[in-house]
Amino acid sequence: MSFLTEWLGGDGVLLGDGAMGTMLLSADLEPGDALERLNADDPQAIHNVHEAYLSAGADVVTTNTFGGNRFRLELHGLDGRVCEINRAGAEISRRAADSYEREVVVAGSVGPSGSLLEPIGDLPFEEAKEAFASQCRALAEGGVDFILIETMSNLEEVRAGVEGARSVCGLPVFCTMNFDIHGRTMMGTSPEEAVAAAGQIGAQAVGTNCGNGPVEMEKIIAQMVNADVGIPIIVQSNAGSPKVSENEIVYGVGAEEMAAHALRCRELGARYIGGCCGTTPGHIRAMGGALRSGA
Repeated sequence: MSFLTEWLGGDGVLLGDGAMGTMLLSADLEPGDALERLNADDPQAIHNVHEAYLSAGADVVTTNTFGGNRFRLELHGLDGRVCEINRAGAEISRRAADSYEREVVVAGSVGPSGSLLEPIGDLPFEEAKEAFASQCRALAEGGVDFILIETMSNLEEVRAGVEGARSVCGLPVFCTMNFDIHGRTMMGTSPEEAVAAAGQIGAQAVGTNCGNGPVEMEKIIAQMVNADVGIPIIVQSNAGSPKVSENEIVYGVGAEEMAAHALRCRELGARYIGGCCGTTPGHIRAMGGALRSGA
């Protein structure tokens, strides 16, 4: 039985990793460049981020492929490199995970298309599904352990992602949605509706990421757990809301606050706890230390 299969059927907690973009601010990027390009063009920069999170104790490393679908890559003239970029991202993560004696799992990150699906928008469902399928095929070929469809706001796009993944690989598929300060997605979906629908769609774990900080995320997690759909709940909060200070984006929640947040999330019933924007290896180390000690 694999580590991931055992976790899915058990009651333990996975410690996720943190932000990728926050860690790549010093990388060789042009203004408006795609972080995903570095998978093929500067793989060492991505490996270094994974290594930092693994050294901090993360059980999961997440591929640098959030914007790796053809719609997002097309904005940077990279739509002809979808397979190359996603496969490379997965391979970097796989090598980093396999370099550790302890068991580490690799999440294949799949973010939103950036467009609204019909009938609200003009992106046909089947076209979105095909784009996600192409991305997921390359991630599976590169060696990820599961597909993580993340930061979604539209349940139809979640369905396109899950069906796209299922059409090309047999890997577990998890999903997370992004909620605003009113506790709804951009499309008006509540946490209870999101977790119930994700379970019906076929996700094997569901939760929330990004958001406005730990306090609001804990409210969302409580509602998701109360929906009781029988699959693990995921939470990956930003380190607070971003603010601009001296021309830099900063996040106000420190490592100790995120550690306390991790404990509260575990008490609420979350079983995959990590970080999103603004979180660093320092945050993840503190969260892992708190979860291990229970302090």
